[in-house]
Amino acid sequence: MWQIILAAGWPIWPLIIASVIALAIIGERALALRESTVAPQNLLPEVQNWLTKGGITKEMISKLEQHSPLGQIFASALANTKNPRVVTKEAIEESGRAVAHNLEKYLSTLGTIATVAPLLGLLGTVIGMVELFGAFTSTGHDIAQFARGISVALYNTAAGIVVAVPAMIAYRYYRSKVDDLLVGMEQQAIKLVEIIHGERK
Repeated sequence: MWQIILAAGWPIWPLIIASVIALAIIGERALALRESTVAPQNLLPEVQNWLTKGGITKEMISKLEQHSPLGQIFASALANTKNPRVVTKEAIEESGRAVAHNLEKYLSTLGTIATVAPLLGLLGTVIGMVELFGAFTSTGHDIAQFARGISVALYNTAAGIVVAVPAMIAYRYYRSKVDDLLVGMEQQAIKLVEIIHGERK
């Protein structure tokens, strides 16, 4: 591996850095976007049970806010139980925007890496081609420099693709997962509003 890095020359280093960042984001988002962490299925029945047993206290609302992103949305709804339904829905929407922003954290960086990696590979290709043509002079040609130019061009082209493809796949996957999670949380929040205002049992 080290020999490949040496053969690829200095243009490979930005791609290596980009790949490390992409892997870190992919791993972090894999943990952060688990449904059990973001929107636990048992949370709505638990909140409904609290309402049935005697209402919601400030301590319960504070506990919900720390529980999960869905808990944050529920907490904003429960903090406005005495207000009209319209006010409750507005509070949920405001909290939902903040939750959506947190769920999408780092995804723009991952998308940028997926877009820029092929361009970094192309830069390495151009540098390799410049070095390749520099091997030809009026007095002859340098075989070693010619071979190095080819290796720099090909390794960087390949590295750009290798970094970009997984990053783009992960970006698309996590964007879709965030959308699915937000839709699920929205549905549960609507159910909670209906429970609060006595429209659902």
